[in-house]
Amino acid sequence: MTIQVQICQQDGGDVSLDDCASFSKPMGEAIEASHLFDESYLLEISSPGIPEDLINDRDFVTFRGFPVEVIFRNEKNSEIHRTGLLHQRTEDHVHLNMKGKMSLIPRQDVIGVRLTSPTG
Repeated sequence: MTIQVQICQQDGGDVSLDDCASFSKPMGEAIEASHLFDESYLLEISSPGIPEDLINDRDFVTFRGFPVEVIFRNEKNSEIHRTGLLHQRTEDHVHLNMKGKMSLIPRQDVIGVRLTSPTG
């Protein structure tokens, strides 16, 4: 049996390996003291991982150069999906490198930006 526990920082900061390690011992002791399980178990402490959706300025700086999909509305109000490498997000635009050609997508039209695999 495996018990999986995900931890996160209250301030939204990154969870380090040291954070997971320091949480593991007291969590294991609490589980043992509770006598909830009669069989042996494996305790796994981890963080939720990287979110797919880029939300804040920090995300856009951290994932610069990563493959992303930008979903936005064009002038005809149609939903458009574009993939490429994230270059930057400025006050006015999301800059997307599409096979060497820079595409500037107005921020006001952007519905979402999410990480993708290198193959899309």
